[in-house]
Amino acid sequence: MLKGFRDFILRGNVIDLAVGVVIGSAFTAIVTAFSNAIINPLLNVFGGAEVGGLRFPILPGRDDTAIDLGMLLTAIINFLLVAAVVYFFIVAPMNKLDEMQKRRRGISEDEPAPTDTELLTEIRDLLAGQTPKEAGTPRE
Repeated sequence: MLKGFRDFILRGNVIDLAVGVVIGSAFTAIVTAFSNAIINPLLNVFGGAEVGGLRFPILPGRDDTAIDLGMLLTAIINFLLVAAVVYFFIVAPMNKLDEMQKRRRGISEDEPAPTDTELLTEIRDLLAGQTPKEAGTPRE
């Protein structure tokens, strides 16, 4: 049981995933700091001074009943920033690398992949074209 766990942990995908989580957490901290230092003050410009930006209390004088639209907008902007960075710095380069490898191997994306029936027919035709000595079994 421990051997299986050790094999699982030492598998490359788990280590890659762990590195991705750590880097993602660090990047989230950067985006949060950017939002708190730059985005939030810009959003607060559009709200009134008495309610603290885009924060609107439902019951006057009770901060625990306030609806904070600025916080929601900040979270949406954080998500879009993280998604953009992940796409442009991870997904797009990986897609480009995959495309280059396929092109190097001679795999065309425009050409549809052969079906199982087509592959089996091709194998049958190749086997039928072999001489008995090439096929390895005598023909009757």
